[in-house]
Amino acid sequence: MSPAKDLGTRYTCWKCSTRFYDLKKPAPICPKCGADQRESPALREPPPKAAKKVAAPVPEDLEERDEVLEEEEESFDEEEDFDTVDEDAEDEDEL
Repeated sequence: MSPAKDLGTRYTCWKCSTRFYDLKKPAPICPKCGADQRESPALREPPPKAAKKVAAPVPEDLEERDEVLEEEEESFDEEEDFDTVDEDAEDEDEL
């Protein structure tokens, strides 16, 4: 008969990593640091995963506004291209 069978359940403390037997006591308390092994973070259930958020439908008036904004951005980008070409032409005239 081995002596470990009479000592109860073997634990490794989650707080200080000390190995000990519970000596068949109802509460497995670490003899070194006093941590209750039933409160181990590893034994806790992970928090429930948050449900994926479904994007709300965009109202039509917002869609129209976005289209107008995109058109304005495109026209603004085209205007910048013309300004850049004019500056290049001026630089060539100066040489």
